[in-house]
Amino acid sequence: MGSCAVAVLTVLAVTFLSVSAKHADVQMNEFCNLYEGKWVFDESYPLYDSKRCPFLLRQFNCLGNGRPDRVYQKYRWQPNHCNLRRWNGKEFIMRVKGKRMMFVGDSISMNQWQSLACMIHGAFPRAVHTTRKLGLLSTIVFPQFNFTMMYSRNALLVDITKEKTGRVLKLNSVAESSKQWLGIDILVFDTWHWWLHTGRKQPWDLIQYGNVQRKDMDRLVAYKRALRTMTRWIDRNVNTDKVKIFFQGVSPDHWNSTQWGKPELQRCSGERQPFTPQMYRGGENLPESVLEKVLGDMKKPVHLLKITALSQFRVDGHPSIYGNPKKIGMDCTHWCLPGIPDVWNQLLHETLIRA
Repeated sequence: MGSCAVAVLTVLAVTFLSVSAKHADVQMNEFCNLYEGKWVFDESYPLYDSKRCPFLLRQFNCLGNGRPDRVYQKYRWQPNHCNLRRWNGKEFIMRVKGKRMMFVGDSISMNQWQSLACMIHGAFPRAVHTTRKLGLLSTIVFPQFNFTMMYSRNALLVDITKEKTGRVLKLNSVAESSKQWLGIDILVFDTWHWWLHTGRKQPWDLIQYGNVQRKDMDRLVAYKRALRTMTRWIDRNVNTDKVKIFFQGVSPDHWNSTQWGKPELQRCSGERQPFTPQMYRGGENLPESVLEKVLGDMKKPVHLLKITALSQFRVDGHPSIYGNPKKIGMDCTHWCLPGIPDVWNQLLHETLIRA
């Protein structure tokens, strides 16, 4: 077992010596899995007001798009045998002061990036900030904290090059992509959803592995090979004593309502509360299993945010018909904000504390 496997297990099995007074006034010294638990109603949530967050894109602003209910904002994640500390913006800023943080991935990564920006703004509503967008890179700077947080749109992580044969997805290369990651103190990677696209949404024409180009291949195999390329680059090039690296687990979608025993539903539309683990019938999430295996084989320590299972229970957290107002349709992939990605960032903060 590689040293990364130990790091992943460390995130999964945290020994808590104390917990937030908000949720408990006891000390615990036991084996605790942060990712096994349930969603509980908590009137003190959400952590910020969507109307006051200046960074929030309309596609995630479900209340602003007319969603009539608010209860989906009132749940917090409760691990079975310990507590996930409540968000403390001041504590987070003290940890990241003077650093640069980058989320790298698809629009789910952007969802988490926007969540964290709103959480910081909620804690420091008067903090000066600047924003800019250059190509596929979006940046928010909080100058008084000397903290920069970025989102790099890179849905597949590995390189895509334009050649005479067309757009070539190179499963063996991050030579171009990785240039943007150098010099970043905290990296949060995310990939999966775009590996399944076909037709006009497919961002490549050919797939190359080694010296062989082909029209298509098993997408799960391609995803695994790309992750291997990524992790080899980290093992060879990153000083993890200085750079903290996270992988976001695979964010689940809720397009198939038979997975939670309600085939009569129109996808995720109309759901208003979480469901229990016993209600979910979707089976194993294969991409998540592949991700765990690849990270477990690494030499360098990285940290896996295992958000898949806990997010599967939150069918109520998607925009459904209250997503991007410019588009007519259903969104059972992204998440309303405030919402589930706020918990992902609480887990990110918890892991940063212990990394």
